[in-house]
Amino acid sequence: MTVKRSARRRTVALQVRPGAVTLYAPERVPLSQLEALLNQRQDWVKRHLAQYAARPVSGQSYMDGAEVPFLGDPLTLRLEDHGRAAVRLGQALLLPSDAPERALSAWTRAACLVPYTALVTEYAARLGAAERLGTVRVSDTSTRWGSCSSRGDIRLHWKLSRAPLETLRYVALHEAAHLLEMNHSPRYWAHVARIMPDWQTQRCWLREHGQGL
Repeated sequence: MTVKRSARRRTVALQVRPGAVTLYAPERVPLSQLEALLNQRQDWVKRHLAQYAARPVSGQSYMDGAEVPFLGDPLTLRLEDHGRAAVRLGQALLLPSDAPERALSAWTRAACLVPYTALVTEYAARLGAAERLGTVRVSDTSTRWGSCSSRGDIRLHWKLSRAPLETLRYVALHEAAHLLEMNHSPRYWAHVARIMPDWQTQRCWLREHGQGL
């Protein structure tokens, strides 16, 4: 396990990636407290490490006939020897056999923009913050599922398209609520709860399964 401390960090976060466990913490948090947290979450850590170890190696998940979720629907991958870009035909997604992963990633990023924009626009309107919304974009950051700038520009990660729809909706709402409150104060969470009373369920799903996306 690796411990990374920062003077700017205010909370403790535990991250599990294939073969690695990282604990992010403020500088002043004692090591004994971090060890206690790790002991409490050890079953969770072991389960995620085991899930990573059981995954097929890169490339095998892009075999012909494999299924990939997209906005709540399973798409069946079909590998083709011709073509350079992914093409969707109904519930089938045609991918070039020489670079299926790259083509799938590029297609998903482009296909997410319209539904992401519609979702964020809907929540901004329901929150009474439509006039504060800027541009909606698709992101590929390795540290955040979503973000909202002071100008009202909102970004959502393209891999959220593979999450359950309610989880995607939660992240969209989470960022839209920042149009009213650029913080995570009780007032902010009240805005979220007004639209999605069970938001904590979706937040827990993302914490437990987000790494698998």
